[in-house]
Amino acid sequence: MSGSLAHQVHAPTDTYTPDRGDPAYVVTHYDLDLDYKVSTNRLAGRAVLDVTAVEDVRRVVVDLVGLRVLKVAVGGRPAKWVHRGPRVLVTPPAPLPRGSRTQVMITYAGTPGPTRTLWGDVGWEELTEGALVAAQPNGAPTWFPCNDHPRHKATYRIAFESDSPYDVVATGTLVETRVRGSRTRRVFEQHVPMATYLATVHVGRYVRRALAPADIPITVLLPALHERPVMHDLARLPEMTRLFGALFGPYPFADYTVVVTADDLEIPLEAHALATFGPNWLDGRRRHERLVAHELAHQWFGNSLTPQAWADIWLNEGFACYAEWLWGEHADGVPVGTSAGNHWSLLARLPQDLVLGDPGPDLMFDDRVYKRGALTLHALRLEVGDDVFFDVLRDWTETHRHASVSTDEFVDLVDVHVRRAHGGSRGSSGGGPGVGADTAAARAADLLEQWLWGTDLPRLEPAAQQR
Repeated sequence: MSGSLAHQVHAPTDTYTPDRGDPAYVVTHYDLDLDYKVSTNRLAGRAVLDVTAVEDVRRVVVDLVGLRVLKVAVGGRPAKWVHRGPRVLVTPPAPLPRGSRTQVMITYAGTPGPTRTLWGDVGWEELTEGALVAAQPNGAPTWFPCNDHPRHKATYRIAFESDSPYDVVATGTLVETRVRGSRTRRVFEQHVPMATYLATVHVGRYVRRALAPADIPITVLLPALHERPVMHDLARLPEMTRLFGALFGPYPFADYTVVVTADDLEIPLEAHALATFGPNWLDGRRRHERLVAHELAHQWFGNSLTPQAWADIWLNEGFACYAEWLWGEHADGVPVGTSAGNHWSLLARLPQDLVLGDPGPDLMFDDRVYKRGALTLHALRLEVGDDVFFDVLRDWTETHRHASVSTDEFVDLVDVHVRRAHGGSRGSSGGGPGVGADTAAARAADLLEQWLWGTDLPRLEPAAQQR
């Protein structure tokens, strides 16, 4: 296709990942039929995307990286397409009017692998024996064609056929298993809307174990060699789910799965109702239990509530980091205020050039986003008190369950709860002598403004050391 390609692609859905996503349409459901050969790392697939046009659409722009498109159809009719870089431009047989619905089917194949990004290699990763997907933030197109942006949430059906000696787990509920000679086909269904980066599949030689007693089914897939240390380090997961359920609201999914790979991993990874650890993070001494808590907390903050834009990443990482401190207080007796004070001191020694509410792509996964995000929550808790603070968190997860959220929405919700706690109307008093709803709300808003949009590190009140 000619150089006019750039003019046929809409403005980027997100400035952090400008080569991903198309705001002109949404996908409401993905139906993936995949065939994988472990020995050759060969993937063949057919993806059917249920598409709704948000505006009049002449070209459907789909994200797909490192795999070869073989055939495309729109509404059951063959369609023209061109694949340039990470984009597949599909020309429907007729333009799609705003509000119209259709299906886009893409048949593809190749040897999947990670894509190189500003944040390292992300996406499909071949392991010593098997594979995994770690797609945050923009690695989903390394294994299926998609409209890749966290705001675009959809339901999924994933049929995955692979070599029978290997276990397979994908995001969703396993609804069918069929063995055909040396091959096994498994079908997973995900009825809860999910962002593309949270879809995953694992292929490996695993044994399955259950953690009990638990309020929800918790399954661990792990190499038999690592069973003793892994199960020791995960033993308190049921207690974590109960604590977080009380603090954040009910666990948002039907179950939880932890996959422990045979290969060491650089970091643990979250996915929809699933977390992935390398054995290097679960060594039988609970040295990294805070990360077990962190990944579990992402099921509320990041997976059920997904950021509307990557600039809102602190809504994922700041909340999950604060959950680490809450677990440390509950399990080990380390006051949250002590954790907050220690991390404030560490941050104070670092450059003060990060804007938490919009850190920019270069600093999106900087540890300061995690720690300043957690400190923002603790500063808010000190300002409004425990009752209001945890009411905000529970309302936040309930109101936006399985939806996309923004920083502005969180700030607005804080305002609502603070006003309610101080009389429920502007100018009313309550909660302390001379403190009216307007005054209390203004103080909370000013605090959040400093932490979210300033670069200087605000001071924590001395009470932070006592809480």
